[in-house]
Amino acid sequence: MSRPLRTSFRGARGHRLAAILDMPDREPDTHALFAHCFTCTKDLKAAHWVGRALAERGVAMLRFDFAGLGQSEGEFGETTLSSNVEDLLSAAEYLRTEHGPPRLLIGHSLGGVATLVAASRIPDARAVCTIASSFQAAHLRQHLLSARGRKERSDAARWSGATKDTARTGDAGSAERIDVKIAGRVFQLRRGFLSDLEHHDMTGHIRALGKPLLVLHAPGDRVVEIAQAERIFATARQPKAFVALGGADHLLGRREDAEHAARLIQLWASRYCS
Repeated sequence: MSRPLRTSFRGARGHRLAAILDMPDREPDTHALFAHCFTCTKDLKAAHWVGRALAERGVAMLRFDFAGLGQSEGEFGETTLSSNVEDLLSAAEYLRTEHGPPRLLIGHSLGGVATLVAASRIPDARAVCTIASSFQAAHLRQHLLSARGRKERSDAARWSGATKDTARTGDAGSAERIDVKIAGRVFQLRRGFLSDLEHHDMTGHIRALGKPLLVLHAPGDRVVEIAQAERIFATARQPKAFVALGGADHLLGRREDAEHAARLIQLWASRYCS
């Protein structure tokens, strides 16, 4: 059994960030930190299922809402990948101070990109896992500005036209703000969000990890193609592992897929984090 403990901490910009610590019913073997996907929250079913499954295997996992999402303070439109990385570092500090050092880092989709960027700055971390993540942060930019529809929207977006110039040219560079529609909800982003995505050298971050890496990705992912995960894996240094999550979708929307991922993560990470 697991015990979800609701808590909060201050993020990098002073916002109160809501969190849940999925605790085992015994002393944890290790502590993990989970970064959720773009516009998702800590309460995404997959995050809940992964946290509970890991807790049942002795891993205490902290999942939190990035600023402006879920129950956390802040404005989502003011955030960037860089601010998410800073909040992730704040979460690591909170976990380290209040519960135990974050030995295992797990990131889902854009949360995986943030985790790859932050990992080298979290000295306690001994292993890193990405789930359905892009090799390049700029990959998300293509989704945000694309007019082509997709059936699976929860981690991708359709261009909705923020200004006359932007709607006419399809170029967000001239717009201070853009509106994107994700899973039926409209989110407003500043131009800085898009430009920030371009400024991260993911090859450098991945090569500098200095920690074992597990890459999980579904071959049938319709939001982030598996070729992105293959590039992450090819760029990373050893030790590393790649597992294809056959039959799963981008969000691990079926409980059995999320729990399967959790089992793989715990088994792999036990070699490095115990």
